[in-house]
Amino acid sequence: MRTFSNRRIVSFVLLGLLLIGTGMVTGCGAKPQEPKDGQGQGLTGTLTTAGSTSVQPFSEVLAEKFMEKNPNVKVNVQGGGSSQGIEAALSGVAEIGAISRDLKDEEKAKGLTAIPIAIDGVAVVVNPLNKVADLTAEDVKNIYLGNIKNWKEVGGDNAPITVVSREEGSGTRDAFSDKIMNKEDIVNSAVIQNSTGAVRTAVAGDKNAIGYISIPKVNNEVKAVSLNGVEPTEVNVKNGSYPLSRTFNYVVKGQPGELAKAFIDFVLSEEGQSIIAEEGAFKLK
Repeated sequence: MRTFSNRRIVSFVLLGLLLIGTGMVTGCGAKPQEPKDGQGQGLTGTLTTAGSTSVQPFSEVLAEKFMEKNPNVKVNVQGGGSSQGIEAALSGVAEIGAISRDLKDEEKAKGLTAIPIAIDGVAVVVNPLNKVADLTAEDVKNIYLGNIKNWKEVGGDNAPITVVSREEGSGTRDAFSDKIMNKEDIVNSAVIQNSTGAVRTAVAGDKNAIGYISIPKVNNEVKAVSLNGVEPTEVNVKNGSYPLSRTFNYVVKGQPGELAKAFIDFVLSEEGQSIIAEEGAFKLK
């Protein structure tokens, strides 16, 4: 009996040592699975981004892809203009504000930080029936000041110019004001539109109109003119020769939370930047 008991004890000990050894080998050989770009481990919750209507279409596509990677996350994308993006970020209504201009000093002083996500150029557009193909920046400024009122003054037909502009608070208007107007006021008679699409539609429907929209939003409904002899292309925007360009930014107050940071990291990843390029803006690099 004693011999049989001793054998059982030895058998259990050997089995235990074998199991421990197997566990150690398995543990040493296993590699933890790292998350893919934009895919957090167990990310959950709701994220809101609001602001620039120029940035909004990009955010919508990026949010859709991000949610595919993170099925327990909901990303709400809202417009309203760059000023609304600033206010939303400051008030906490949105974790991420979207602006299509640089932050102002007074906005930085309130604790806001801008994170560039893409580069955009703004095209000055006219109706396709307009024979004017090139304007100087000074010409455009004087048209929007109301000093030039007829197309014949800049090589076009004898016809009054219809000035179309974005609303105050628009990031596109801010970029136009900074780069072209030197912050001087746009003529009061200008037709004001509240979105890029509305400006394009207004110019497309009036053969004497002039407006300004993001370069990627130019289609066959309107014609982009050269500025100072430089065409509005990606190469010219990135090399600095085209005078009317800007940066798309996400804006956060303080340090972004886990979900906001994960989304921003995805937008800045190779995949996110490729999506931005596919949707019509220019990659940061």
